[in-house]
Amino acid sequence: MKKVFVTFASLCLVLSVVSCREVKENADEAGNAVEGAMEDAGDAMEDAGDAVKDAAGDAVDATEDAVDATGDALEETGDAIKDAAGDAIDKTGDAIKDAADDAGDKLKDAANDAGDKLKEGVNKVNN
Repeated sequence: MKKVFVTFASLCLVLSVVSCREVKENADEAGNAVEGAMEDAGDAMEDAGDAVKDAAGDAVDATEDAVDATGDALEETGDAIKDAAGDAIDKTGDAIKDAADDAGDKLKDAANDAGDKLKEGVNKVNN
């Protein structure tokens, strides 16, 4: 009986050693898996940070382009307004000059007509 008991105790000891080795191996594998997952998460966070940084840079570039385009459009609008105002001033000046010339011609014609009528009246009185 003693032999059976010692054999049974030896068997239990062997099984517990094997079981402890398996637990240690499983714990090592789990630790490696957790470490790998942490590294993957760190890499993913770094990639996400880079993506955000790139997107922010793209947004800044797009904003700068929009501001430049707006400035160019405003400059072109200002030039167009200046040109239109210059054309309007030129046309107004030409219209005033033409009106003055027409008024001068009509005044000259009226003076000539008045002079002619005065001469006719003087000639009638003298005759």
